[in-house]
Amino acid sequence: MTWREYHESTKHTVEKLARSTHFLDWANMPDPFRHYEGVPVLDLPADPPAPEASPALDGAAFLSQLLFYSAAISASKRVPSTGDKYALRVNPSSGNLHPTEFHFFTRGLRDWTDGLYHYRPSSHMAEQRALGVAGYAAPVVFVLTSIAWREAWKYRDRAYRYCLLDIGHAWQALALAAQGMGCDSFAVGHFVDDEVAQLCRLHEDEWPMLMVEVRPRLETENHEAVWFGGVANQLSKESIAYPAINAVHEATKAVVEAPSIRGFGEVARRRRSALDFQGGQRTMPLAQLMEILAMASEPFRADFGGARFIQLYLYVHRVDGLQPGVYKFSPDRAELEPIKLGDQRVVAAGLSLGQDLAGNACVAFSMIGDLDRAACIHGGRGYRYVHFEAGAIGQRMYLAAEALGMGATGIGAFYDDAVHRYLNLTPERGQVVYHFAIGHPVPDPRLEA
Repeated sequence: MTWREYHESTKHTVEKLARSTHFLDWANMPDPFRHYEGVPVLDLPADPPAPEASPALDGAAFLSQLLFYSAAISASKRVPSTGDKYALRVNPSSGNLHPTEFHFFTRGLRDWTDGLYHYRPSSHMAEQRALGVAGYAAPVVFVLTSIAWREAWKYRDRAYRYCLLDIGHAWQALALAAQGMGCDSFAVGHFVDDEVAQLCRLHEDEWPMLMVEVRPRLETENHEAVWFGGVANQLSKESIAYPAINAVHEATKAVVEAPSIRGFGEVARRRRSALDFQGGQRTMPLAQLMEILAMASEPFRADFGGARFIQLYLYVHRVDGLQPGVYKFSPDRAELEPIKLGDQRVVAAGLSLGQDLAGNACVAFSMIGDLDRAACIHGGRGYRYVHFEAGAIGQRMYLAAEALGMGATGIGAFYDDAVHRYLNLTPERGQVVYHFAIGHPVPDPRLEA
């Protein structure tokens, strides 16, 4: 099967959903945690400090901090009808099913043995799978894998799409945590799958999807300045003040703007997928929307990151200073081009399989992927890269919304071709791969700290 045949066969339509007899077999629900019996298990320090730009590569402490803010359990929810609890994690996942596993190679970390490890989020520990495995130069190289069955249990054939989006989420969760710790990261998508699977001794139900290298950022040598003082000369006998000149100068200064007084660590750990959004009169400022879009548009550090494949379309519902309507975002010019003006709440919800949250949000998104261009550049592998990019954009928007005091949620279910018709898109102009929504979240009574 080609990527094109797969994509076409897994599109949602009203007719296909009406014919579906699928049900969730709770007795056969996959375990959300993989672990390895009979291997050494190493403790990672509990409650590591928030990331800061001081990348001391002290083995366990470094890994604990990196994983705590990118892959660990962050909270739990309780099912009211049964009292059962289930875990939430820092990296989002479709249906909270978490098909992504974090394996990692280490090399040269202080007080940490070189080798291959697997992260066990259920207990914030590292499982030691091999010693002295060579081949990678970076201090830490993550191999992000997918267990498709975890998603297929609920979403059947369409699950592979969600696995790819979740790899994008996990990639950016790692990259942003590393950045907060003063490290650089680089994603590698070009590798021979079976060779990496064999190197990691993966189970047959688990596939390598993306490799992420993490290393300290190279900094220029810091020389302490030596000042000689000096007094500036007086330019004229009398200087006349012009308040308007001073005022406009202040107004045009470049300043460092922080969207939130909270640090990265708190934002990453508090990120949740919103259950729904408050409709009514709750709005968001246009300036905040543009901040979110700016973060989503920053370059990706990856061997496939030279070309961007995702185009954002916005269904604007309640954004101060912006008329309701559909807009196309042009990242090069940081501009929103109006496509259709008018109330889009019913349409946005309807296209998202009737999910009200897409209409109750302040703004919803269709991420349109240029699948054909990706395939021309990367072959069939390009299908993965489009979804990785969409998931990565989603993770950036999750954190940006949280930093601004709002909520967000990814929406993987939508009527594919209905979206294309509404946006007047032909296949060669791209196909929808992800929906997303941002707004003021309603309280989730199931959430526990």
